[in-house]
Amino acid sequence: MIPRIDAAALIDPTHEGHAQAIADVRVGASDVGFLTIYNTPISGDRVRKVIEGYRQFFHLPAAAKEAVDMARTGSNRGWGAAGSEQVDPDANPDYKQVFDCGLELPAGDPLSEVSAYAPNQWPDTPAGFADLLRDYYRDATAFALDLLKSVAGAIGEDRDYFTDKFSTPMALLRGNFYPERPEWATEKDFGIGTHTDYGCLTLLATDGSDGLEVRQRGGGWIAVSAEPGDFIINFGEMLEMWTDGRVVATPHRVVGQDHERISVPLFFNPNHDTNVAPIGSGKVIRAVDHLQKRFDETYLHLKRA
Repeated sequence: MIPRIDAAALIDPTHEGHAQAIADVRVGASDVGFLTIYNTPISGDRVRKVIEGYRQFFHLPAAAKEAVDMARTGSNRGWGAAGSEQVDPDANPDYKQVFDCGLELPAGDPLSEVSAYAPNQWPDTPAGFADLLRDYYRDATAFALDLLKSVAGAIGEDRDYFTDKFSTPMALLRGNFYPERPEWATEKDFGIGTHTDYGCLTLLATDGSDGLEVRQRGGGWIAVSAEPGDFIINFGEMLEMWTDGRVVATPHRVVGQDHERISVPLFFNPNHDTNVAPIGSGKVIRAVDHLQKRFDETYLHLKRA
């Protein structure tokens, strides 16, 4: 059972429902790896506008999208065509399209030489697309940090443990476009194959349609969805490692259905030089090293680099 949690009660320690929300997060983070939240600071109307912006972009002619094709770069900024990623090495490349953007640094910032902070690529159309995503990115990352503080408290850490580790986050905002499942698709073809997320916390907005499936601990798959303004939260490999297994990363997938679907995950990841080895272990694992290794294994243009 995936817990459903009131975000306002979760974030505000003075809220009368805070203790129950924290208890539910503990279950979601430690046992399930997923939860859904409602009553969030990001409205349904705002999410619908973001999804519509992505929809307009993904429905552009291929030539317009190719102008910002990430395959021409050494990073993951811009458009990724169908077949540009392979998250499950035992399946075929994913048939979805994506558009990725991240933190924008001041001109001349030396961090821009790090692939995880590469400059964004913005298309000329649709109008206002860059500003729409920049504004959403700003507010979604702020919300994600509030959620991560609550997770820290739920597993027995200081609520502020993570705060200074996300001052220049390697957070990646993505639009996923899943077309109708192709007639040619086989049992090895997925919108996105079975995988666990690579980073810390994923804040997922969707258009409300079905498609996402989560693997249960005892086997089998369960569907999970959320209306715009509600969010699906799951946790990645980096946070599982960082917390020494107190938070779990759960496999999930999108097989594809008889309708197109758009989802908008924010992959919330820490500063590049953060040590994400298990807390108190004395080991050192830099966040950027873990993340870049997983990117290099997934993006086909980086595999070839």
